Amino acid sequence: MWMRLAALAAFAFVPCVSAQGTAPAVASPPTALTLDDAIARVARYHPDLRLVDAQRPLWEARRDAAALRPPLTLGVDLENAFGSGDASGLQAAELTVTLAGVLERGGKLDARRAVAQANIDALAPQRETARLDLMAEVARRYLAVTEARQQLAIATTDIEQRRRAVAAARLRLQAGASPESVLLTAQSMLAQAELDRDRARQMDQSARAALSALWRARDPGFEVVTGDPMRLPALQAFAALAEELQRTPELAVLAGERRLREAQLTLARTQARPDMSWQVGMRNSRDTRDTSLVAGVSLPLGSVRRAEPDIRAAEAELALSSVEREARELQLYATLAEAHGRYLTARLEVTRMASDVLPRLTRAENAAEKAWRAGAISYMEWAQLQALRIEARQRQLAAAIAAQTALIEIQRLTGQSMVATADAPAHSTVSTEDRP
Repeated sequence: MWMRLAALAAFAFVPCVSAQGTAPAVASPPTALTLDDAIARVARYHPDLRLVDAQRPLWEARRDAAALRPPLTLGVDLENAFGSGDASGLQAAELTVTLAGVLERGGKLDARRAVAQANIDALAPQRETARLDLMAEVARRYLAVTEARQQLAIATTDIEQRRRAVAAARLRLQAGASPESVLLTAQSMLAQAELDRDRARQMDQSARAALSALWRARDPGFEVVTGDPMRLPALQAFAALAEELQRTPELAVLAGERRLREAQLTLARTQARPDMSWQVGMRNSRDTRDTSLVAGVSLPLGSVRRAEPDIRAAEAELALSSVEREARELQLYATLAEAHGRYLTARLEVTRMASDVLPRLTRAENAAEKAWRAGAISYMEWAQLQALRIEARQRQLAAAIAAQTALIEIQRLTGQSMVATADAPAHSTVSTEDRP
């Protein structure tokens, strides 16, 4: 399926190995870490996912509380006692024992249950949204490590060619064929290439620390196995991608919010029907030794008028749900269109750099080296071509990283998996080598 290819494209530069299920020990030697391993560790240790799960017992307890009916009340009344005259002592006392309660009307019990259940049902899409956001962040940080490794490889290539230039300049200086300034310039270029290498190493260390922080590891203790980040397949048509937005967890969260507001509106409407309070009991008169039944019913007035503001507020919140969904759909569509456009543009640049620019620059640089050794051109012409070749590789890498970042965003928006697979098509690979 196309999305499996898309998932592979974003992370196919990582060989697929068995996932590591536990966090790395601080004293353990560096190990290979794939994106699958990183995702498994983050899914186990990151608190954002546990935060949503921790809310379930809270809402389940509230659901159980909402299912309780109004309590019965036992009452005891003593009258005409400990007074004066005929009411002195307990001679004329009247003792009344009653049982009272509230009869809920209008379906309030079911409405409370529906509100509580809607809150529980909303947890699933919330967790899925948090999971996708977190997995996308893992992929982005993993990609940052890969970028640092590729920058290190480019700097190493630059150092190699600059060392050749220094050696050639030293030979020409010793032979009296070029001035000392040429050697000094070549050595300066070499020093800059070594600086780029050291900077790439520092970037790699920082990126690995940022990645391992997602599973609370203070020492990365791993070496990311990287391959080719240029694997960029052709995506499906944008219209097909846009259809996936209707099934994204972000819209599912809004759908759950709408169901919750519908339940709240139903609960607000039940308040228009007042609850009936009842009371029944027995009264005993010590003076006459008679026993009688007492009973009563009360019903509050004006419930419809008092419930009207809450009903209007609930209706307004429900109407707002449709506007919020429409606005969110538009925002998701615009974000997807922007990410899709960035991916296509960056993929085109990576492909053209590999097929048209880098091979020609490599041949030109090789020819310039031969011409300079033969004394046909100046050193600056050769150095300029060396710099252009490195700049072209850096530009290609930057475009590839931009494409991978856009693809991660597309997968996050459409709710697709971030885990790599192992069946990539050969035609999806763009070479990283600037072959002559």
